[in-house]
Amino acid sequence: MDQVTVSPKYQVVIPARVRRSLGIRPGQKVQVFQYDGRIELIPLVPLKTARGFLRGIDTRVKRERNRV
Repeated sequence: MDQVTVSPKYQVVIPARVRRSLGIRPGQKVQVFQYDGRIELIPLVPLKTARGFLRGIDTRVKRERNRV
């Protein structure tokens, strides 16, 4: 488990091991959530990169009559 220190300007450095494993690059945006007494950082993926990631998903689901 990695540990970081909050600077006087409230900045933290994401450890290199975590940056490499998640592919985080300088200038990349992350979403910040406060959840259940903790802080979560979620790397945002450019829309162009995410395009087509659901290709091949089965869309034949049983739907409610009023939503067809």
